[in-house]
Amino acid sequence: MLFKKALSLRIEELCSARKITVNKLAEMSTIPPSTLRDIVNCNVENPSSTVIYQVCKTLKISLKQFYDSELFDNLED
Repeated sequence: MLFKKALSLRIEELCSARKITVNKLAEMSTIPPSTLRDIVNCNVENPSSTVIYQVCKTLKISLKQFYDSELFDNLED
């Protein structure tokens, strides 16, 4: 799996677990909705680590918890 796809699925997974939409996450985190939507739609090759950090901060999880998912195992180049 490509990294950008793993990021997309992880954000969707975390939103689903908290019963919020991606747009709600954007609103809560002050990340522009278009930015988060582009990441979830795999339109961003290399999302900013600051955006991922803001997602984690908003969801009250660590970066380690964000990346501690099988989605990030065996990534393709």
